[in-house]
Amino acid sequence: MNASRSKRQWLLEKPNLELVWLPEPKLTFAGGSLHINPKIGIPLFGPRSLNTPRHKGEVHIGFVGDINTIEKVRQFIDGCKRGLRAEDIENGSIAFPGLSSDLGYRFQIISSDETIEKITKADKDRILQNASRAEQFCGMLDLIEAKVKILCEKDHPLDYIFIVLEESIYENLRVVATVDPFSRKDTVQRDFRRALKARLMKYKKPTQIIRESTVSRERDEREMQDLATRAWNMFTAMYYKVGGLPWGLTDIEPATCFIGISFFRPYGESSFIRASIAQAFNEYGDGLILRGQKFKWDDELDKSPHLSETLAQQLIEDVLSRYQAEGKQLPRRVVIHKSSRFELEEREGFKKALSQIPEYDLVTVGTTGNFRLLRSGNYPPLRGTVLSTGNIHILYTTGYLPELGKYPHGHVPMPLRVADHYGDSTKTQLLKELFVLTKMNWNTADVDGAWPITLQFARAVGDILKEIPDDEIPEPKYIYYM
Repeated sequence: MNASRSKRQWLLEKPNLELVWLPEPKLTFAGGSLHINPKIGIPLFGPRSLNTPRHKGEVHIGFVGDINTIEKVRQFIDGCKRGLRAEDIENGSIAFPGLSSDLGYRFQIISSDETIEKITKADKDRILQNASRAEQFCGMLDLIEAKVKILCEKDHPLDYIFIVLEESIYENLRVVATVDPFSRKDTVQRDFRRALKARLMKYKKPTQIIRESTVSRERDEREMQDLATRAWNMFTAMYYKVGGLPWGLTDIEPATCFIGISFFRPYGESSFIRASIAQAFNEYGDGLILRGQKFKWDDELDKSPHLSETLAQQLIEDVLSRYQAEGKQLPRRVVIHKSSRFELEEREGFKKALSQIPEYDLVTVGTTGNFRLLRSGNYPPLRGTVLSTGNIHILYTTGYLPELGKYPHGHVPMPLRVADHYGDSTKTQLLKELFVLTKMNWNTADVDGAWPITLQFARAVGDILKEIPDDEIPEPKYIYYM
């Protein structure tokens, strides 16, 4: 063999790299007004659903918890009504504008002593004294559910319930090893918040679990955000959960259904897993939940689960059926986001289910491992930076924000890896959609989410679906999982 030819065969080809920057996506607010930042758009223009049937001018709230802790939450809410100044400007904090019919989200909060269910000292003693942590965990779940049931049966309007937890109780019961709640055999680690969310969704009332420290001015112990940021988070979630639309998407094709797919392992199942689905309907961002069929999976052989052709087809057909029931028509376009690669069987199943849809895209969205870009100067790469090589795209959804003039995080930003695209749209369109979907997390009003809400929804939902028995149909609305 020719020596020079042999040497050339070992030389790596020069990579074809393309570096572009996507401008920060704009969001729509009341009257179609545009801004990139919810914390500026809301005070200036009002929420997207203002002056529409979705907007509530009054939100009636109730409370379950220790009365002294409830009083602290009510005082915090009263302070929020008047507005809160930003105390952490260096990290991007923006003042909370207040809350009234003409401030902030443009609604008033209504509460009364009639919509409070106290957890008394006798209640706590009965559950917490002379009991194991597992017994305390289950007993507190039972107690709170009983109080919520009483509250929902009262002859008072009620839109929203705060579950107020004392810090000591929350810390003691946050994660506890208990007997599997369904098989009653194996011991499993259970999360109190997730278990409580699963328990309470049957009452059809949005809930917010709030810790005593959340409304405290002390920030050292939990490295809390400042009060203004906490207020933004609390009332953004509340407005969405009671039916409002805080802000809307831009540059999204009408009648597009975005689907996020993740997987979770049910309690007591060492060999079986399920798919969890979160789907956001077009520009309205309404999230619906589906639970996939249980299937066998050996994670010792393959760390990344995937569906069989039959299960993949069934899962997406169920999504389309739900979409049609809600919107009275099928979507014109479907985009599926998945964190693991699309295996051949899986892809064929999705394609069969989407055969009646004019356009669709299947996209793998994951992390990049240890890959990072470096930027000269004192700051990390700009949010929106995209490095493409072949069919792989590295997208920075966190990073330096020119609009803020800073990088409002203390960690090194980790970009997303976008690959395995099968479908009809251009890479530019897919990347822009992923980018704007990072701004649709209704648990916060931050301008720079790290993950598209499709996958963030699906992962969070799977943790709660664990707590729902096989013979129960999960509540389909995402507001009960938040």
